[in-house]
Amino acid sequence: MSQAPKTLFEKIVAREIPAQILHETDEVAAFADINPQAPTHLLIVPKKPIPRVGEAEASDQALLGALLLAAGDIARKLGLDARDKGFRLVINHGRDGGETVPHLHVHLLAGRELSWPPG
Repeated sequence: MSQAPKTLFEKIVAREIPAQILHETDEVAAFADINPQAPTHLLIVPKKPIPRVGEAEASDQALLGALLLAAGDIARKLGLDARDKGFRLVINHGRDGGETVPHLHVHLLAGRELSWPPG
């Protein structure tokens, strides 16, 4: 049985594709989005390939928490956690949800006022 091809994000984590990795732990990696939608636009991905949030399992609970904790750590390091600044976290699921890479990831957006509701 053949393995599924690696996703773009798996290749970035494996250093097969260059990226500006800004944060990394044993469980997650964060890097700059190549098509930024805000002055600060990072992607935080689990190193374990989970196609999308709706396909995560109960055994992934700690990893899902690690994604959000990494987002908070990164925001603090970048000075984005002040009440007058702020940031947004986005998780897309499926084509209609805006998903373009089938590997769970959290978008961290900041650096401008983000309107609501989003697109």
